[in-house]
Amino acid sequence: MSVLRLGICILGVYSMFLLWAVAQERLSVPFQHIDGQSTHKFKSALFLGTCQSFLSSLSALAYIVIRGKSGSSLSSLLGLGLSSMAQTNNSSNSKANSSSSTKVNGHAHSSGSPSHTSSSTSKALLLRYLQVSAFITVAAPFGFAALSYITYPTMVLGKSCKLVPVMLMNVVMYRRRFAPHKYIVVAMVTAGISVFMSFGNEKPSKASSNGEQGPYGQLIGILYLVINLILDGAVNSTQDEVFVRYKVTGQQMMFWINLFCTLLSTTLGTVPLPHIPVLHPSSGLQSEFANAIGFIRTHPSVIVPLVQFSLTGALGQLFIFETLQHFGSLTLVMITLTRKMFTMVLSVVVYDHKLTFGQWAGAGIVFGGISVEAWVKRKEVHAKRVLQEKEKAKIKSL
Repeated sequence: MSVLRLGICILGVYSMFLLWAVAQERLSVPFQHIDGQSTHKFKSALFLGTCQSFLSSLSALAYIVIRGKSGSSLSSLLGLGLSSMAQTNNSSNSKANSSSSTKVNGHAHSSGSPSHTSSSTSKALLLRYLQVSAFITVAAPFGFAALSYITYPTMVLGKSCKLVPVMLMNVVMYRRRFAPHKYIVVAMVTAGISVFMSFGNEKPSKASSNGEQGPYGQLIGILYLVINLILDGAVNSTQDEVFVRYKVTGQQMMFWINLFCTLLSTTLGTVPLPHIPVLHPSSGLQSEFANAIGFIRTHPSVIVPLVQFSLTGALGQLFIFETLQHFGSLTLVMITLTRKMFTMVLSVVVYDHKLTFGQWAGAGIVFGGISVEAWVKRKEVHAKRVLQEKEKAKIKSL
């Protein structure tokens, strides 16, 4: 069953996010004005994020309600029914021993005040969700802004370095350790990225047409991408921590994170803030959402890729969080990294990017490192199955 689940998750991630990537690259290039004489670039990353997070929260809520147990309360369906669970455990334990304690989500709690315990647990969980949402809301504009200075294949391959910040943030924030081969994989991925960047000679067409590609343009793009990757690493490591500490499903996490993302990005997009590079590109004290809606009215060709971007992103997240819940963030990263290989090839074919031999070699090193991780993972799974079969055989013999 786990193999079938993993296969469905991989298929869902691949299909949805390949379509999502095509729409994302299209949104990064200029659109023609209704006057037919000028082209302009859509710059509102907050509006893009809001559309996607809103649809993602709705799709997660629909999934939870449809798949949830009949008769369950809304708070329980949304992963906040910790109070009823704590009270049930406490009441059963108190009958056996009034001074005993129970464990909720891996932490010991006294049986004296279950309501206080459950409310504080729910509050802590929501704060974790808010933390992840803040990381995502800030990270997305940096990834979108990087496309003004680097080509899409460069960004896709750069995103393949996500293993580095995920492992780094797990070590720094939560003191986790990893197997030695994972550090070898990280070294190969980093080396491949360096080779790819050093042999690149193509400039992003949108940057050259808008005059954004200065002498340090590629360095700026790489800086934006690094910031995006660090924040992504914090997101994945915090999500792992939530699954370890709290009994929540991937869809429950998806709902709350996207709900908070929608609220945060809507607040930032509607408030007339001054110009903030990357995060709030609107000039003067203007609402970014007002500018985005005005852009859509004068550039209607942006509507189709915008809808495609939001819808495929929302559906793809269902598979992302299903994978994250059952297989962990590193497995998810491996799936998304292989997906990025196909995304890069699709981008080259659809948008006619020109890659040098050195760049293809660098990409080969990156995906070679990914193959090492997949091979070791397969051996570990096989060894675990053999051990389980031996244990079953011992039980039957008894």
